[in-house]
Amino acid sequence: MSARPWPEGVGRRILQEVDSTNAEAQRLAPTLSGPEWILAHRQTTGRGRRGRPWANPAGNFTATLVMRPGETPDKIALRSFVAAMAVSDAFIAATGRTEPFALKWPNDVLLNGGKVAGILLESAGAGGTLSHFCIGIGVNLVTAPNRSDVDKNAVTPVDLLSETGALVTPEEFLDLLAPAYAEWETLFSTYGFTSIRGAWLNRAAKVGEVITARTGKESHVGTFETIDDTGALVLKTASGRRVITAAEVFF
Repeated sequence: MSARPWPEGVGRRILQEVDSTNAEAQRLAPTLSGPEWILAHRQTTGRGRRGRPWANPAGNFTATLVMRPGETPDKIALRSFVAAMAVSDAFIAATGRTEPFALKWPNDVLLNGGKVAGILLESAGAGGTLSHFCIGIGVNLVTAPNRSDVDKNAVTPVDLLSETGALVTPEEFLDLLAPAYAEWETLFSTYGFTSIRGAWLNRAAKVGEVITARTGKESHVGTFETIDDTGALVLKTASGRRVITAAEVFF
């Protein structure tokens, strides 16, 4: 396992404890001159998507990249796919293996079919103008939550150490992740989502298979065809082709 050089112009801040790396990123954002990664060895009030708590046992990875936006909110939201590609690359660099890893729409990374990492993108601003955005990333490096702590239909949580035997510290993982993210960010900023979409689909789980997308009180069952150029999920259902912009996906 060898990390590439740290990306030029990107900050690196390591904290022993914080309430939430996303919350800390939002507090620090007005003072930062450029992008910065914030890693915490312990979070006291970490959270995932839809405000759910995100446990962070010792040895697991929790970090946030905070950046200033240069695009519209819809393009900024696509960086969850950029981050997923970077996390996937970091896993490949850490293990030397590609086959156990897959991406789950919209923003999870799977290992041997179980959830090993999640991504949370948040933005802040006023008057329709974004001042900054944060990409929070949580990875089960050494410990996974109990199956009873997640939705009964959700993907089973797993951890990197148990599944692959790779023991990686949070700081080592950050040193793999930051250069990988910088590379995908350059592609995205230069060529747009087209440069990410095909690569993401090549690593996506269950393409061509039947999945369930749950949007609030509705559930849509269909074949996972693709994602479109806005990052929306495209399902082929019994009632026709359906484009879904936000949902929980179940296999």
